[in-house]
Amino acid sequence: MAIQANSALPAGFELDNYRIQRQLSHGGFSIVYLAHGPDETPVVIKEYLPNSLALRKEGELSPQIAAENQAAFRYGMKCFFEEGRSLAKLMHPNVVRVLNFFRTNGTVYMVMEFEKGHTLNEYIQKHRGKVPERFIRAVFSRTLNGLREVHSHKLLHLDIKPSNIYLRTNGTPVLLDFGAARQTLAAEQPMLKPMYTPGFASPEQYTDRDKLGPWSDLYSVGASLYACIQGYAPPRADDRMDQDKLVPLSELRPEGYTPELLETIDWCLKLDPLERPQSAYSLQKALMRRRPGEELPPGLFADAGSRLKSFIDRG
Repeated sequence: MAIQANSALPAGFELDNYRIQRQLSHGGFSIVYLAHGPDETPVVIKEYLPNSLALRKEGELSPQIAAENQAAFRYGMKCFFEEGRSLAKLMHPNVVRVLNFFRTNGTVYMVMEFEKGHTLNEYIQKHRGKVPERFIRAVFSRTLNGLREVHSHKLLHLDIKPSNIYLRTNGTPVLLDFGAARQTLAAEQPMLKPMYTPGFASPEQYTDRDKLGPWSDLYSVGASLYACIQGYAPPRADDRMDQDKLVPLSELRPEGYTPELLETIDWCLKLDPLERPQSAYSLQKALMRRRPGEELPPGLFADAGSRLKSFIDRG
């Protein structure tokens, strides 16, 4: 299926009660904008517009959808809308806040809080191979707090990666850009290209959606932890299933990291879902442990935000 280039809404466009300022990103599933609400508060708006199903030309508002793509487009729109509805119920400091979702222009929009800061991926690229263990433990302990809340609502993220972990200017992390709707659409419509991120997607995202669960997100957390240390993602899971060339970090022993942290990451990256952590809480407990049987003090990460901010400010 040919890739289509969808035209973004122009700066200054009035969308419901919001005014588009500029485009932030443009992926195969959606277009993301920076906008302002009625009180001039900045927000992020995500527009459902999969390139492979719809085409919007410059100057147009509603996308053109071929007859053979109508059912898939509507199904994806329903998934996107339902995801927005579910996320709007979450109120957690480490999960992006969905403020509103609405239908117009023949598609669906999700409005989220605008956060100032930068992605964990940007931090990794700037400090390649030198991301401190204390920073890693603090970031992911907080991130897992948010993921526990997501999972407690029977939701999965399905696109956890360093570029979807945002570090606010105060140092606290927030989970962005859920991929569950993209995954569902791709799984139900075989003609669509897969909508996951190689290296960070779990094996079951390639093979069997019936095996998806919290452990799938924890594989992605493990891959993100791996990237913090190595500076790049582990080999893609589908390649590993054919021939696993991943050398465990506990064998590589990169300098500056405790064996306990490296073994925890290896645990997350097991190909068999049953061999991974089964809950975000169990992984969080492992990250708060320096040595077997030794849990770190409960308050260790209480001021993680200020310590993370100092790491960010120094780097």
